[in-house]
This record gives sequence, structure tokens and C-alpha cells, in this order.
Amino acid sequence: MTNKNKADLFSFEFYPPKTEQGELNLEQVHRDLAKLNPDFFSVTFGAGGSTRDKTYDTVVKIQKNGVSAAPHLSCVASTKKNIREILANYREHGVSRIVALRGDLPSGMMSAGEFSFANELVEFIRAETGEHFQIHVAGYPEIHPQANNATEDFNNFKRKVDAGADAVITQYFYNAEAYFYFMDKCEKSGIDIPIVPGIMPITNYAQLFRFSDMCGADIPRWMRKTLECFGDDKASILAFGEDIVSKLCQELLDNGVPGLHFYTMNQSKPTLAVWNNLNFA
Repeated sequence: MTNKNKADLFSFEFYPPKTEQGELNLEQVHRDLAKLNPDFFSVTFGAGGSTRDKTYDTVVKIQKNGVSAAPHLSCVASTKKNIREILANYREHGVSRIVALRGDLPSGMMSAGEFSFANELVEFIRAETGEHFQIHVAGYPEIHPQANNATEDFNNFKRKVDAGADAVITQYFYNAEAYFYFMDKCEKSGIDIPIVPGIMPITNYAQLFRFSDMCGADIPRWMRKTLECFGDDKASILAFGEDIVSKLCQELLDNGVPGLHFYTMNQSKPTLAVWNNLNFA
């Protein structure tokens, strides 16, 4: 496969490591992927702010190493005061991008905090910091798993965009038609900011199914059945995943997507394999 016209926005997502070995691993993954000159690395934010400090520490380290970092910020368990403090600290470290999310309520938590929805968080960031931050929000081509219906979900999405978002990163998917249909809806609704497809390399059969059930990402039946046939044959799973995801990315690029956002799961090899198949310079 050959991609002659490289899109504009490429990014890689990490989660904050929990152990010393995890930190060492992420440092190597970061070095490997930084060679690809991405626009930024994003860093996730645990449910209810459970990784707030680790997210901050990871972002600061990435930012110091010369590639822009985009921390996730979540509504859940957040107050205007602590969001204001976090934004000020990130500005001091030269951070210029934020991924603003509603986030998930941890088990047993009854209240989301002072922000109930992502559009409220986007509005607050804009009111506090003006145009300093490029704000990215989430999009769900296959519909948010907690939405009552597709219309409600899209209306909620549009509120986030109208609140002041600069770009969208979608949930991962394996059905390109879902993304193209979502793009058609956005165009008809006057949404013209970049909507970057989220890409999940396939490395682990059980983990992929668990994540997909949680986030509402559909795994086509033929993919499920093929992966089931491989059982514990990791090499076959990796080879199949590389082929499927590479073809998906090429189809998206051939149809003019603004970029790709890789959910790396703190691994570099699966993402690098797909990247190399796309023949980017």
C-alpha cells in the first residue's frame, strides 16, 4: 500500500504508567514513536480523576522532550477550582492542547462533580483561557454506549463542538462506513472542524473484546470469529491485526481523513507496524 498524500494530524495516546517498570517501558515507547514526528501525544485521565497526578507527571515529561503533549481532562469528580489550577499548571509547562471529556463515573460514585457534560467543561476552558488551548473532544461514530438513541448522541456531540472545540478524536472502530456516515451527518449539521479517526491496533483477543464491550465499539462478526480461531496463537493474532488495521487506515486516508490517532496501549511495535505499511516518509 502507498499513501502519497499524508494527512495533517497524527497523534498517539498513552496511559499513565502505574509502576517503575511501566515508566521505563513508556519512556522507550515514547522514544520509538517520537521518531515519527507526531503532532502530539495524548495522555489519559483515570476514572474519577484517579490518575490525575500521574497524568500530569507524564504530560510534563513528554512536553520536556520536545513533542507536544495533550492531557485528557475529565468532568467526573472535577471542580472549577481544580480544573482552573490544572490549566494554569499546564500553561506554565507550555502545554497548548487539551482533550476534554466527560469521563466515566467510578463504581459507587453518585455525583459527577461541578461539570455534568463535556460541553460544560469545554465552555469553562474557553472562558478561563481564551484561545490558548486547542481543545479536542470525543466523537462516537458507532454511538456512545450510554446514549438513549442516535439522535440524542449526535445532539450531545454537536453541543461539545459548538462550545468551542477545535478538533475531534473518535472512538476506535473497524467499520469504515460508520465513520463515513458520521462525517456525512457532521457536514449536514455544519460541523467543519477536523474529525480524526481513532485507531486501535489489535494485539490481544480478550482485551480487545473487553474494551469494545465497554466503549461500544463494534467488532464485525467475521473479525470476531477469525480471532476466536487463533486461540492463544499470538503471532497469528498480531499478523491478522496488522493486516486489518493497515487496510482500514489506508481506506480512511484514501478518502481524505484529516489524520489518525493511535490508541497505543503503551506499546510501540503494533503502531509502528501499521505506520510502516502505510509507507509514510
